[in-house]
Amino acid sequence: MFIVKYRKIFYTISILLVVASIISLSVWGLKLGIDFKGGTSITFQYGAERPNIDAVKGKIDTLSVSPSISGTYSLVPYGQNGYVLKTRNLSESERALIMGSIESNTAEKVEFKKVNTIGPTLGQASANKSLISIVLVLICIVLFITFAFRKVSKPVSSWKYGLVSVLALCHDVIIPMGLFAVLGHYLGYEVDTLFVTAILVILGFSIHDTIVVFDRTRENLKNNRGEKNAKSFETIVGESISQTFTRSLNTSLTTLLAVLMVFLFGPEATKNFSLVLLVGIFFGTYSSIFIASNLLVTIEKFGSKRQQKAK
Repeated sequence: MFIVKYRKIFYTISILLVVASIISLSVWGLKLGIDFKGGTSITFQYGAERPNIDAVKGKIDTLSVSPSISGTYSLVPYGQNGYVLKTRNLSESERALIMGSIESNTAEKVEFKKVNTIGPTLGQASANKSLISIVLVLICIVLFITFAFRKVSKPVSSWKYGLVSVLALCHDVIIPMGLFAVLGHYLGYEVDTLFVTAILVILGFSIHDTIVVFDRTRENLKNNRGEKNAKSFETIVGESISQTFTRSLNTSLTTLLAVLMVFLFGPEATKNFSLVLLVGIFFGTYSSIFIASNLLVTIEKFGSKRQQKAK
């Protein structure tokens, strides 16, 4: 009952985080990678130990490419002895110039694994499809929960369970996006298709946790029906949270530990992906326990007050 009793505190924490995230998204926005805005990606690997990243950047920055790519590209480690260079769209001559500069930076042989170019039209199409996929997932979740809880009509209608779930999911998505807006502005973190994949994973994980609590609430409401000393909806929700709290926490902790290992020891290419998952799963668990079910209580109390006024 502690969680339900002090729900306003948890609401306040979430509101502050969501507002801060929306402000950071409004001010800085997400730094889109070439998957969404178009550009050229060059993946290369050294035969032995790779040179210091600053030495490679120093060579690239001195190139007479027009317009200059200095300060507009990203260079991240790849594998044990390689890098991935991402920049604006390059012509054939510009690519050759940059690749020659990379080779001249070391006496070791350099192997160019991949050179990909994505046009701005294709990048925009990827962005649109990513947005559509997220919206479709949210719609399907609302429809599924409304159908699954169709026999629950009192004291909260089934469609409100779906609405609450979507509000909790928006909370779980906005906060990681806000964090990446800050990281993109200050540290150059880019958003790519893996970021969208991570968001979809967060949506699935979060709704799973939320449904577990909702399902227990449904069962407790069913068992409470017809009782002489019927419990209040607030009490039932509090008991449902308590009954599922340990299970939700254990599931989330084991998942977070696995993702943390990927973040700490996994390849550089999965760092951003695992970071989004870490933040999203953490707040997804938080919203499932502290926000979603409490919103049902708030909705029920609001409905009761309206009925009393109507009488």
